[in-house]
Amino acid sequence: MDTQVLARRETPILVAAKMGILEMVQKILDKFPVAIQDMDSSGKNVLMLAAENRQTTVFDYLVEKKLPEFVFHQLDDQGNSILHLAAMLEELLPWRIPGAALQMQWEIKWYKHVKHSVPPLCFAHNNAKGETPRKIFEQTHQKLVKDGTDWLIKTSESCSVIAALIATVAFASSATVPGGLKEETGYPVLENHPAFHVFSITSLVALTLAVTALVFFLSIITSRCQERDFKLTLPRMLLLGLTSLFASIVAMLISFCAGHTFILIDKLRFAAIPIYAVACIPVAFFALVQLPLYFDLLWATLIKVPLRSYKVFNH
Repeated sequence: MDTQVLARRETPILVAAKMGILEMVQKILDKFPVAIQDMDSSGKNVLMLAAENRQTTVFDYLVEKKLPEFVFHQLDDQGNSILHLAAMLEELLPWRIPGAALQMQWEIKWYKHVKHSVPPLCFAHNNAKGETPRKIFEQTHQKLVKDGTDWLIKTSESCSVIAALIATVAFASSATVPGGLKEETGYPVLENHPAFHVFSITSLVALTLAVTALVFFLSIITSRCQERDFKLTLPRMLLLGLTSLFASIVAMLISFCAGHTFILIDKLRFAAIPIYAVACIPVAFFALVQLPLYFDLLWATLIKVPLRSYKVFNH
């Protein structure tokens, strides 16, 4: 009997809101506007289910539809408001994006988005257990914060080793002048050669970018990694660190090729292109490995409202 009652309470519009089927929600409300009053066995209406299940498109559609005020002030059997449900995190991660840190970033963005969409009276409302939405958010996201912190630190430690190695090589190469110096003036022998200018500039650029990347990664490692830092600070530092690291690798390889131009042109002219192609393999390999993560970071940071339909790369 109880199962039959529960089944009857799951009306089509509630199921559509829970599953994120926007077209069905639109058609039902267009033909049967009274369906907005439907509630499931827990006392949750269509807007609450959309917020709880992170269905962005359905939630935004309902908010823009200018629903009656009672829809926003509805409470479930536990006294939870819409903001309470948006603050809760189940065991299964809701967002289709890799990495605990990016999951946490989108959770914060979703909570803020729902908070700005509901009446201010919901902010300080306590449920039946006396918990505010903010308290529930902190309690249910503790494990995700810890997992995100571990992921960020491990990634930063690995990348900082590469950045330190590039900085060491770039410093050594920038201190070595190809062709030597003139005894009379102390100026480089090849100072008028175009490749020498390319070598000098790219060596300095590689050193600067590698040190910059190292600073960003060390900042993440030494950060307190608090909950609020996952919204923008930590992902942005990782994004800038990866950008600087990738650019420093490119600059270092250009410097390497420019420094060996003098030898290749005279003695190994026909082997120059294959050698340069082989030298680009590390950059290509690094790009294939890190670009999916880079694009995920870029997308997760730039987007204002998370999307359940986001298609991620396979790592």
